[in-house]
Amino acid sequence: MNRFYVFLAGVAAGAAVLAVAMMISAPSLMLGEVRSAHGLDDTVRLLTEAAEGEGWVVSSVQPLDRSVKKHGGPELRPVRLVNICQADHAGRILGEDEARMVSVLMPCTLAVYEKSDGSVWVGHMNPGLMGRLFGGVVSEVMAGPVAEAQARFIDAVR
Repeated sequence: MNRFYVFLAGVAAGAAVLAVAMMISAPSLMLGEVRSAHGLDDTVRLLTEAAEGEGWVVSSVQPLDRSVKKHGGPELRPVRLVNICQADHAGRILGEDEARMVSVLMPCTLAVYEKSDGSVWVGHMNPGLMGRLFGGVVSEVMAGPVAEAQARFIDAVR
């Protein structure tokens, strides 16, 4: 009977360590950032050109910092949200009832922002990991062509 309790304690300790490790590493696995070799406006332009060059639509570039200020928030360093979509990829996901909840992540958004030292960065979601978490058509699309395209878009600003 003692061995059973030792076993249970070991399982509980292992689960606790795993939970803490996941909580620590999850943000850096789901989101990433890459330093741009360009200024803010050029980074936005290069990302836009790269996406449009591959048949993606840039539905908007939103100045998030200006919106925050306009609605009573503080003055912030520049932040631009580059919203992009590729109709075939979106159509595959949205065409299945079970996958439609992923529409909350659409369009794909890349964030271009300036840090306090003046450097410009591109923040992005990890579409490969996100896709694999959902499985099915979401995994096929997000972990495949979306992840590959996003990597090429970001490479355009390095």
